[in-house]
Amino acid sequence: MIRPNLGWRSVAVLSAACLALAACGDSGDEPSANATTGGAAAAGDGVLKIGTILPQTGSLAFLGPPEFAGVDVAIKEINDNGGAVGKPVTIQHMDSGDTSTDIATQSVNKLLTDKVDVIIGAASSSVSLSVIDKITGAGVVQISPANTSTAFTTYNDKGLYFRTAPPDTLQGRVLGDLIVQDGNAKVGMLVLNDSYGVGLAENAKKEIESGGGQVVKSITYDPKAADFTTEVNDIKAANPDAIAIIGFDETKKIVPKLVEAGLKTKKWYFVDGNIADYSKDFPAGTLTGYKGTQPGAETKADFKTRLLAANKDLKDFNYAVESYDATILAALAAEEAKSDNPAEIAKHLTTVSKDGEKCTTYKACVDLIKAGKNIDYDGLSGPISFNDAGDPAEATIGVYTYDASNKLLPDVKYQAGKI
Repeated sequence: MIRPNLGWRSVAVLSAACLALAACGDSGDEPSANATTGGAAAAGDGVLKIGTILPQTGSLAFLGPPEFAGVDVAIKEINDNGGAVGKPVTIQHMDSGDTSTDIATQSVNKLLTDKVDVIIGAASSSVSLSVIDKITGAGVVQISPANTSTAFTTYNDKGLYFRTAPPDTLQGRVLGDLIVQDGNAKVGMLVLNDSYGVGLAENAKKEIESGGGQVVKSITYDPKAADFTTEVNDIKAANPDAIAIIGFDETKKIVPKLVEAGLKTKKWYFVDGNIADYSKDFPAGTLTGYKGTQPGAETKADFKTRLLAANKDLKDFNYAVESYDATILAALAAEEAKSDNPAEIAKHLTTVSKDGEKCTTYKACVDLIKAGKNIDYDGLSGPISFNDAGDPAEATIGVYTYDASNKLLPDVKYQAGKI
């Protein structure tokens, strides 16, 4: 993945006409499932309004461009085929920032003031946890294309939170299994101290230990730390065969410390929060042969062409298909509900994703809905099939390998699994 120019749009409200040119914090959550729809949203006004809170700035800014592009491609497809509920769907893009700022709250406030029906985002689980009560408390649907923290599965979201990315129970299994299959008996972990990092590490540890391996040292760290020498030296003292780095952009500070400590002889593993193109960050050969995991099915060539039509400078496709599917599902749910009322959309998000006649494009699905059929939208990211918690029932994890230039090789191994 090539880390793109972080400059992006600020706010844009786009119709089909202008679109034609044109991705993970602890919480005191109360257990609940997505089975009961609540909230205090007013009745719909006849126009499906979608807003996004995706990263234009912050530690996950590299995930923003493909996510925005995925949403834009979906909006264009929807509006090219009659919109939803008989009118064009509108889109308003906002920045989510990260947890070091209050940007997400400001963005959500703006979107709620503008009376959006659905909010796509955030990419970061910690950011979503900071605004989910505000969104669902207002009776608005939230669909994340990239949240993977297991905290959301039981979160008291009033039945209004969904995600097209799988919880880290699946990525943790694939990561742990990969590490053990590569012949590593002793594993060290450097873990971002938030719900995403800790949750993913716990799931990976379970798989490592069930496979006969041992986590000899697991260190949680503050991503805002100026230096990671102490953490790296503690990992070195444990003498692991492999090191899993579960974090975000601070990985660019951690890797040089691993090299300085003489740990390049160990096998390193990355995850979706930090699996990126580091060709401009580290000397050639730094990451050769190291691996990483990321949720998401393969982005097909024809869809990449459509994404590039939305953003010609796009170099990375992380979570683009999940963002596209989230948007298509929102419109299909509104179409089946015959309403842009968020509460009705939430009720129908599950029904349009499973137990009906299979369809894979917006037009094909809408045609079936208009014919009175129940539909089962199978998206670019997979079958989806939302369960009662708003999680996809099954998903795909990609296993990537770095080349000598610190870029990811195109030969990716994909593993599908049940959540």
